[in-house]
Parts: sequence; C-alpha cells; structure tokens
Amino acid sequence: MTTKKTKARAAENKQPAGLFTVWGPRLIIGLLFAAVCAGLDAIKHRWYVFEPAKLHELAQAAIASSPNDTAGMIQHIVTNLTLEYPSNKIKLNVDSSEWVFNNAGGAMGAMYIIHASITEYLIIFGTPLGTEGHSGLHTADDYFHILVGEQWAFLPGALEMERYTPGMVHFLPRGTAKQYKMHKGCFALEYARGWIPLMLPFGFADTFTSTLDVITLYHTARITAREMIRNIFIAKI
Repeated sequence: MTTKKTKARAAENKQPAGLFTVWGPRLIIGLLFAAVCAGLDAIKHRWYVFEPAKLHELAQAAIASSPNDTAGMIQHIVTNLTLEYPSNKIKLNVDSSEWVFNNAGGAMGAMYIIHASITEYLIIFGTPLGTEGHSGLHTADDYFHILVGEQWAFLPGALEMERYTPGMVHFLPRGTAKQYKMHKGCFALEYARGWIPLMLPFGFADTFTSTLDVITLYHTARITAREMIRNIFIAKI
C-alpha cells in the first residue's frame, strides 16, 4: 500500500518535459544533417568526370559524322567516350540496344543510359513520335544536347518560346522548371550533374500515378542501380 502511495506522489510531483528537452536534440540532429548535406554539396564537383563543353563538341561531331543517321550519331558518341575515358576512371554502358521507356512530368519517350553514378548521368533520350511535359524541378544542372529534331521550351511569363535545333544545347540550371516540347523525331544527348538519386522520384512518379508500367520501372531501376554500383566499386561517386 505504501509503495502505491509513494508512486502516486512521485507521479504528481513529476514535471512535464520542457520544450527544449523534447525538441532540442531533434533540432541539433537536424542542424548537423543540414551541415553535412551543405558540406557534401560544396565538394560534389570533385567527383565530376564529364565536361559540358567537351560533350557539346562531341554531340556536334556526332551530328557532322552521321547526318540524318541517329543510330550512327549514338555509336559515334559511345565509341569516342570509351576511347577518351578509361574504365578504371568511369564505367560506361556500351550496350546501345538497352533502351527503356521513360514517363516523367507527363512526357513520354525512351532512353538509353550510357552512364549513371551518384553525381552524374549521361543518356540518349528522345522519341520518333514527339512529346511534351514538365521538365521537373531538380537538384542537378541539366545539359540537353539536341542531335536531331527540335525542342521548344518556355518559362512562366515568357511570351515567346525558346527553340533548340541540332547542335544546340538547352541548359536547365538546378532549381529551374520549364514546359518543354520535343517534336517528332527528336533525340538528344542529355547530361546531368548534381545529386542524381534525388532526381529519381520524378522519373518514377508517373509509374505509380498514371502508367502502372511496373516492367519498365523494374528495368529502369535495375539498369540505373547496376551502373551506379559499378561506378561505386571504382570510387566514382
């Protein structure tokens, strides 16, 4: 009986936890996490291998070497990349038959993943039919090198469209979103540099909200994970 009374008095005398006691540790953890993220973001350029200017030159050379031949352009790009970048520095997917559908932001096309790592990806993206949609709001800078066809784009408030033709590059800085349209038969070499995993939810969202194409989702995830892991094994982040 005495024990019960003692416990009851202790419960009455117990003071509620203060605001800092509850939220202080969480705030500290949040600040530490933000500091780590900011630190990594400041040094992510150390893991970049590709240079946008060189890729632009490569795209233009591919167009010149194989006019009106998209397959020839792609082969030119892959061949030159494998010659310039040794396999102990960066891993490339040279199987140019490995195409998958890509539905993102309401637009649909197909892509061939040449390279995927934590901080960079390089793909061929396009469609012989044409498509349009939302570019996405990303944590990476995106360089869209037009190989064949045309791409149109615009920002909110713009009264005239941006027009990109073969040999031109459409640069989309991170944190910027546009509406874009790819006309019939448009294909491009797309290069993104930044935190690539944070771009994946945008690339997968349409599967769950619209297409329900789990087979394409599986192959996209399989190829992307495979290439990222191959690069992690050679310390390419």
